[in-house]
Amino acid sequence: MGGCFSDVRGGKEAVGGRRQNSLFSTSSPGTAGANEAVNFFFNARGLRGLYTEMELSLSASKLRNRDHLSKSDPLAVIYLKRKDGTLEELGRTEVIMNTLDPLWITKLKITYQFEIVQPLLFRIYDVDTRYHNIPVKTLKLNEQDYLGEASCTLSEIVTKKNRSLTLNLQDQSSPVGRKDLGNITIVAEETVSSRSVVEMVLRGSHLKNKDVFSKSDPFLRISRVVEGGGAIPICKTEVIDNNLDPVWKPINLSMQKLLSKDNPLVIECYDFNSSGKHELIGKLEKTAAELELLYKEKTGANFYVPSSAGHDRKKVLKSQLFVDRFIETTQYTFIDYISSGFELNFMVAVDFTASNGDARMPSSLHYIDPTGRFNAYQQAIHEVGDVIQFYDADRRFPAWGFGGKPAYGPVSHCFNLNGRTDVYECPAQRFTSGPTLFGPVINMAAQSASSSLSFNINKYFVLLIITDGVITDLQGTIDSLVKASDLPLSVMIVGVGDADFKEMEILDADNGKRLESSSGRVATRDIVQFVSLRDTHRGQIPVVQSLLEELPGQFLTYMHSRGIKPLFVQEEAQAPNFGG
Repeated sequence: MGGCFSDVRGGKEAVGGRRQNSLFSTSSPGTAGANEAVNFFFNARGLRGLYTEMELSLSASKLRNRDHLSKSDPLAVIYLKRKDGTLEELGRTEVIMNTLDPLWITKLKITYQFEIVQPLLFRIYDVDTRYHNIPVKTLKLNEQDYLGEASCTLSEIVTKKNRSLTLNLQDQSSPVGRKDLGNITIVAEETVSSRSVVEMVLRGSHLKNKDVFSKSDPFLRISRVVEGGGAIPICKTEVIDNNLDPVWKPINLSMQKLLSKDNPLVIECYDFNSSGKHELIGKLEKTAAELELLYKEKTGANFYVPSSAGHDRKKVLKSQLFVDRFIETTQYTFIDYISSGFELNFMVAVDFTASNGDARMPSSLHYIDPTGRFNAYQQAIHEVGDVIQFYDADRRFPAWGFGGKPAYGPVSHCFNLNGRTDVYECPAQRFTSGPTLFGPVINMAAQSASSSLSFNINKYFVLLIITDGVITDLQGTIDSLVKASDLPLSVMIVGVGDADFKEMEILDADNGKRLESSSGRVATRDIVQFVSLRDTHRGQIPVVQSLLEELPGQFLTYMHSRGIKPLFVQEEAQAPNFGG
């Protein structure tokens, strides 16, 4: 198990079995916190973001008829629109004979990514009778009759109730744009085999001591047995120092990892060594069902070690493994929440400190180019807003400034960009000043998030801070963030210009260490993501993708830690029961 981490602290953290920023977040209220070690491990390798395999089901109605003696034989094709305007074909349905209201069986697969906009195009063709014996994949579409097309983004589909979106078909080849072409309905489903999660608390008893001057530092590695006899590691507990009777923190294993409760698991107990050459204390093989039985019967299972007498021989030890908790729970995905009516409310805070330069000069980061080219602030707002807008019902975003002053008045560290107190959408003239204080705008965003809790728990707030300078109130900002970590809020920070942003990276807890306030309070979760616009451009990674990739995990961590379920689950729980 050595070699996963280069430092001792990171190497002693749990991996893969506790709640983490991934597709699923599995802990219930009161269980262990987010697994920073998993985040750090994968973040360092660029394996972040939300990637969900989806299946799109298509149907259409009232298609126009292109056949004379029968009805059309429709086929649907789905494309992804690239940024350069070209189309990438993602898949085709089967041909359905003689109907103007097709319900296609073929599911079209696509990977949903929260942090990018995925424009889709759906085209429908009437396949000529002479091509019916040709495989769909080899059909030349330019030889078929075009029936119409419709476009949308994947985000528009998954945010709709029941993940179903109906679009009117249009004829792009017609200059008048005919509108009597019928419609197409797209339904998106996650290809999730099961939402079931097993939560366990494992305890070791009378473990063999492998150290000379102290006791063993044990941890568990759990692997799933696969066909052919091999095993795939799926979880590692944290290391407990100097203890032969350890109780490890709760672990959560989804059925996707387990495959089934009857699939064998190999549980190995090791003594941790900082060199990475961990010593095997003992191992055993049990299914999840057998572990559940150990829990119910309050009995332990003995570890064993392979015997030197032969490969198939083993020596049973006095050391035992106990299961102190075994609970099956249901986990919900980010899309479960969004498609049931949860919203992401977007807020923007813009840096107006003097380091930005005179906005009238082309050298200023606030300069408005008459050619229409975006400055860094406009670019960040535009890119993030393009993604977030689909998750906000009214698409109206509060906009604040900080570190600036009006023509007449003192410096303000949180002001509406239109100079008013009631609406936020229109910019106003401000003069740059200083210093760079984040605390006031974070507190304002936290106030909005806190106020919403009294009447609507289905909103989650996202504050985008765009800044060019070194933060002046670092500890004050940390104090505000720690306090805000209890609220439905995430803070995205974009650094523009050539400043040194090392202090900003302190706010982003990607190193696995949560923020601590001046009073000693530790943040309940990581709510910050920082990105340098300069660095993302060098790496050819869009700023929006780097900035938003952790947001779904932060959202899930909050919802699950509060026991908040998707609306369809809430509605089912509140529905009257008329059964006998």
